[in-house]
Amino acid sequence: MLLINGRYGHCIEAADRGFQYGDGVFTTLPVLAGHPIFLPLHLMRLAGDCGRLGIPFPGDSVLEPEVRQLCRVKSHGVLKIQITRGAGPRGYRPIADTQPTRVLSLQEHVSHSCQASEQGVRVKLCRSRLGVNPALAGIKHMNRLEQILARSEWDDVLIREGLMLDNAGALIEGTMSNVFLVVGGRLVTPDVSECGVAGVMRSVVLALAEAEGIGTEVRRVAVDELGAASEVFLTNSLIRIWPVVALDNLAWTVGPVTQRLHRQLVARIRAETGGTV
Repeated sequence: MLLINGRYGHCIEAADRGFQYGDGVFTTLPVLAGHPIFLPLHLMRLAGDCGRLGIPFPGDSVLEPEVRQLCRVKSHGVLKIQITRGAGPRGYRPIADTQPTRVLSLQEHVSHSCQASEQGVRVKLCRSRLGVNPALAGIKHMNRLEQILARSEWDDVLIREGLMLDNAGALIEGTMSNVFLVVGGRLVTPDVSECGVAGVMRSVVLALAEAEGIGTEVRRVAVDELGAASEVFLTNSLIRIWPVVALDNLAWTVGPVTQRLHRQLVARIRAETGGTV
């Protein structure tokens, strides 16, 4: 189910810069019982990303009614909101008067096993590295080639995610997730000011930790610090929190900090949906 600039359809212009160059941003979130989870945070992130790229943001007053329209038709699924710079002439130079394109899609939710959240997942370390570029760091832009290359490195169904480093060897994120470590009782997540994506669920978990009195750090994380961590977990808006239990010869248990944050997150989502899920 697609809405393109407010109309049901399946096609965009071939000259659209999102198609031509990946010149756009997106966000993905679950819809549960007709409720788009953490929608205001996702719209805020989209507005910020558009602002950094100089793409006119359509505004919450345009996007929110379109989201609600889709949610009335389909009450459960995965909502993806894409905003591109719009159609333009050939060449990289953006044209000032192009009209942005907005595409909202609501598709079937591929259910992630509850076992992953409860018992944890295995991950691998990817060979593909993230290039440092502060101008794009944190933004969820539509060029995901680095993640595609990394995800193509394995087909073992027992490995659920791959961790990615920058060119200097610092731990940054997963191919589809942000990563957290518990070190000395404090929650640590990599700084994404030079590369990586500042995920919405990452910000939610940091806020939950602070509300719970758990100390937090956002900083450079050396990959060797994984061995010193008592707990490791992954986040994104669809998987919520996945504890990591194995990486090569490293192993962790599903620890108390991870469990505590997961309980608080579930409670927050239930509050978002009025207790319906």
